[in-house]
Amino acid sequence: MGLTPQGTRWLAAGWVKPTVGAMCLLPFSWLIWAAATDQLGANPSEALVRATGDWALRMLWLTLAVTPLRVLTGAVALARWRRMLGLFAYFYAVLHLLSYAWFDMGAVVPDIILDIGKRPFILVGFLTFCVLSLLALTSFNRAVRLLGGKRWQALHRLVYGAALMALLHFFWMRASKNGIAEVGVYALILSGLLGWRLWRHRAGLRYRAG
Repeated sequence: MGLTPQGTRWLAAGWVKPTVGAMCLLPFSWLIWAAATDQLGANPSEALVRATGDWALRMLWLTLAVTPLRVLTGAVALARWRRMLGLFAYFYAVLHLLSYAWFDMGAVVPDIILDIGKRPFILVGFLTFCVLSLLALTSFNRAVRLLGGKRWQALHRLVYGAALMALLHFFWMRASKNGIAEVGVYALILSGLLGWRLWRHRAGLRYRAG
């Protein structure tokens, strides 16, 4: 499977990446509008925490999907989207953490620390955020030069662990609210994305980590 030369050129056009970035901001824009117009339902705080977490997960899955799509379609231009999508995943993860800290915990730091230690799903979510923070801080070209290509790639393979922890966090959060079917969809997609990488690794096929 592969794109036509015309399709590949279209993806490489200068306006495509900014357009994708603008689309990634649409959920954030909608949340601002919904909060301003009282459209978040009976429990707006929970809606914000849940929506920002959902979008962080979706952006992370999209980031992991870039490399398989690039390899399967032959569209090298897709690689230009990976860092941007990863940073958007982190952006929504930051919003998710801030929503939890502000609306659920009243921004009281000692209470937040106690809650992280007391509830396993919060602890896993916080550890996921720490890993994503490390990846975001080292996602730029300067970090690649400082660490060296091989060490940088080894570090950024932590994204797979972050994805698994994010899924566990999501499972624990949804399990108490009868949301197992939704978790199953995310788990199936992640299994496909990670399974593809495992197959490539065992087959001895090389590709850039991401």
